[in-house]
Parts: sequence; C-alpha cells; structure tokens
Amino acid sequence: MSNTNSMFSIGALLFLSLISLRFNTTVLQSTTIETENKIYLTAFSLADDLIEEIKQKAFDAATINFPTNNPGDLTPANNLGPALSEVYPDFNDLDDFNGYSRTIDAPHAENYQVSCQVWYVDSNNPDYGVITQTFYKKVVVTVSSPYLKNSVSLSFIFTLK
Repeated sequence: MSNTNSMFSIGALLFLSLISLRFNTTVLQSTTIETENKIYLTAFSLADDLIEEIKQKAFDAATINFPTNNPGDLTPANNLGPALSEVYPDFNDLDDFNGYSRTIDAPHAENYQVSCQVWYVDSNNPDYGVITQTFYKKVVVTVSSPYLKNSVSLSFIFTLK
C-alpha cells in the first residue's frame, strides 16, 4: 500500500509542479505584454505630443504675419528646416521641425528617440514628397526605442488653404 501512496504523492506533486510552472509562465508573459504595451503607448503619445506642438506653429516663415496665395513665396523645398538662428523650442513655423530629433526618458523606459521629417506634398498624392512649394506639408514623427521591436510613426498633413 505504501508504494501506491508514494506513487500517488509523486504524481500529485508532479501535477502541481506542472500547473505551477504553467501559471508562472502565463503571469510572466502577461507582465511582459503589459510592459510592451506601455512602451508602445508611450511612443504613440510622444509622437502625438510633437504633432500637437507643431500644430501651434505657422505653416511657413513666409506666412507668420500674412497668408499668401502664391506657393512660390514659401520656403524652397531644399531649405526646409530651422534657420541657423532658430533653436528648439523657439521654432516659429512647422518646417523648422524638419530634421529635428531628441531623446526622451519615461518612468518605465528610457532612450525614446523622437525624430521628425517635413516635406511638401501634392494634394492629389500626399504619400510622396515633391520638390516644389505647395500649400501642403507632410510631417512624419517617428519614435524608436531599444525596447520597441518596431518604430512608431505618425503623420499629419498641414495645409495653408
């Protein structure tokens, strides 16, 4: 009888060990997914925050005081970016953010790299940049982190019209 009880006890311990292992694995996976979600949500939030900041700026240096009806008055496409005298956070128009980049730390993850690109686009095909001035500028904010498998990118098309 004692062999049967021993076998039953060993079997019960083995069964409980397997259940415990499965439970611990599930808890660990859940915690990992929760942390990963927080990191992605923070990345989206950082990208959205920068786009919201850019929305507060003038469309172009040429339109700070007065709008224009001539796209040729706008900053040439090859000159998008801040003037030598302009430094963040004192940018005055949205194309000053072209080439802008900074590192941001958050409570649960550090070294988020936030970068921005700005270019002119055609109203009929806003997915591709053009080399002439238009009344449409596309801003793409990209956030990367050593803790992200993929970078996060948000875009917004600004128009003067």
